[in-house]
Amino acid sequence: MAASPVTIRWPNGHTSQCLVGCDWLLAAQTAGVTIPTGCLGGSCGACEIEVNGQVVRACIATVPASRSGALSVELASDPYW
Repeated sequence: MAASPVTIRWPNGHTSQCLVGCDWLLAAQTAGVTIPTGCLGGSCGACEIEVNGQVVRACIATVPASRSGALSVELASDPYW
């Protein structure tokens, strides 16, 4: 089964399309959005983003399917970073 495209709304107001299963960091880079990174292994939390209100670590997560065909991304704000 082929991966389907998802429309992503980024914090800077731009939108882009990405295939389900694409790495979040690559999707952001392609859209011109910088997601901060630290360890690139999922343990530090520097790359946390909120996808439709759910916090994920972008360095180890992929773009999920969406019933609506769209996802809204916000950069998570950690008071310790």
